[in-house]
Amino acid sequence: MAEAIPELAGCLARVRKRDEQAARDLVEKLHPLVIRIVRAHLPQGEDEQDLAQDVFLKLFDRLEQYLGQVPFEHWVSRIAVNTCIDKLRSRQRRPSVCWSDLSDDQQRVVDQLPTERSEDTPPERLAWEVVEKLMLGLAPKERLLISWLDLEQRSIAEVCEQTGWNSGVVRIRAFRARRKLKSLFEALEQSTTKRAP
Repeated sequence: MAEAIPELAGCLARVRKRDEQAARDLVEKLHPLVIRIVRAHLPQGEDEQDLAQDVFLKLFDRLEQYLGQVPFEHWVSRIAVNTCIDKLRSRQRRPSVCWSDLSDDQQRVVDQLPTERSEDTPPERLAWEVVEKLMLGLAPKERLLISWLDLEQRSIAEVCEQTGWNSGVVRIRAFRARRKLKSLFEALEQSTTKRAP
């Protein structure tokens, strides 16, 4: 979490009055927090600074909505997370997965997938194909939860802090997302088994 911003109320009051220096000071103080959230939720190769800029544009656009009922850094974190979720809706996210993460049955399914590949296509690339296909069947919030909890091994508390959801909501949504992902895998496995010679 970023350090508390000194004299936050005064700084926000000046920003609301269109004080450009106060706005620059606020961005400078919040940038480490925002960039850390952006980096944690985007695949490598994405332009993190562009997305961070989107977060700050939303922050300044919605500043009048901040009523001080939650710590300002939490409010900013929610804007950053929601901006990342919006990005996920518009672009497929490729979570980190290794061939060794797949069970024997999953590896068998990958081996049987009809893909255009050469003999030297690494198994990791094939694993990506399975994960990409399965993750596309999930809603953006479900993909985000699976990525955070299962691939990045984040705690429920961390997810609650980043999203503003309570732990019950996180647990229920994660349970449903995992169940949906399992159903998608089973459907893929059945369709692959039917095609096998």
